[in-house]
Amino acid sequence: MSLSDDQLDRYARHIILQDIGGAGQQALLGATIAIIGAGGIGSPAIQYLAAAGVGTLRLIDDDVVALSNLQRQTLFATADIGRPKVEVAAERIAAMNPDVQVEQITVRVDAVTARDLLEGADAILDGCDNFTTRLIVSDVATELHIPLISAAVGQFDGQLATWRGWEKDRACYRCFVGNDPGHADVSCADQGVLGALTGVMGSLAAMEAVRAITGFGDDPAGKLLLLDALSFRFRTINVPKDPGCRCIGA
Repeated sequence: MSLSDDQLDRYARHIILQDIGGAGQQALLGATIAIIGAGGIGSPAIQYLAAAGVGTLRLIDDDVVALSNLQRQTLFATADIGRPKVEVAAERIAAMNPDVQVEQITVRVDAVTARDLLEGADAILDGCDNFTTRLIVSDVATELHIPLISAAVGQFDGQLATWRGWEKDRACYRCFVGNDPGHADVSCADQGVLGALTGVMGSLAAMEAVRAITGFGDDPAGKLLLLDALSFRFRTINVPKDPGCRCIGA
């Protein structure tokens, strides 16, 4: 694949980065990234991955835009209320970057649909809001050997990690939370969330998806980035592989 003059201009700030360059930008243009959830985390991730020139964005979300989404889901506007999120997202992407193709999927990820929905992706970005879906996605990503970028937010805190559990000594998401996270899902509708925090975590998740495709910098797989907005603090911890996890031998 060669870059056109317009692409050389559009992606110039990537191309001049030594760790990305023309080869990295071509890799992005040829990549498919599956994004689970077009909400608070998905919105900024979609915008930055579209701007980065990821060739195909597979958007998976069965929800419609609600008024309460607009405090943090910056991809949507008041006029979009009631419309499918992936439909609106596809329109925004088309206006932003003609290089990007969108696969609109309004099916919920579950144990039956996950493999078909995720197969063929070069990376998966999970921004969904429940443990059940996250565990299913983790298992399928491990089975299919697809890097999984997982981002989550609480009221004032965020988590981000890249998981490649099929590799020796690399944890998967299930290694981190176990087979049963031990508590019920709590949504932002129940506890609230700082709107800008979802933008930070979604942007960081997009950066890690770009890293997964281009390979820039250090390999973060198996490390967990924690953001505490109340304390103005980031920290990183290593997550060991669980010797009893089902990802062993994957």
